[in-house]
Amino acid sequence: MSSPQIRRADRAMSNERTLETLARGYSGRLATVSEDGFPYCIPLLYLWINGEVYLHTTSAGGHLRANIERDQRVCFEVDEQEGVFDYGRFECDSGLAYRSVCLFGRIRIVDDGEAKQLFCEALMVKYGKPGTKRPRGFFPRLDVITVYAIAVERMTGKEHPLPPLSEQWPAKDRTKTPHASWPTNGL
Repeated sequence: MSSPQIRRADRAMSNERTLETLARGYSGRLATVSEDGFPYCIPLLYLWINGEVYLHTTSAGGHLRANIERDQRVCFEVDEQEGVFDYGRFECDSGLAYRSVCLFGRIRIVDDGEAKQLFCEALMVKYGKPGTKRPRGFFPRLDVITVYAIAVERMTGKEHPLPPLSEQWPAKDRTKTPHASWPTNGL
């Protein structure tokens, strides 16, 4: 699996940490390209199974399905945030502590009924309510969902950890605003 160059190489995550972030993420955003060339992006629950991203939607046709049928190339993004922190004395001198994974690949429809059943079972393990009294393993609407799998061709992971308080403003001033001074108008 190749990884494209990322601008902030100092924020690159190791392959192991990237895969851990992807495996534990809650939801992600799937991006396709519409017929008119505009991007189309939707949030979805997902599973990371055997080196592929699995997700599902309704089997009813729509914008997403039309895009996928026309062009199987997709981008999928997952992120986690730890919070915003101050690094300088001006309001705009703020940063976001985060982890993100961005992957590119080709998406396909999973038609096999047994594979769809296994997907739904794994989905409930990840997202279902613990201790539910509802019957397990019974999915009467398998025929009205579409399960997709993304074969990953390249992936990147980036992170910017939350700095310790001793590295945040006011303990340390890392103001980046050039030629700025404190406002004198009382703001």
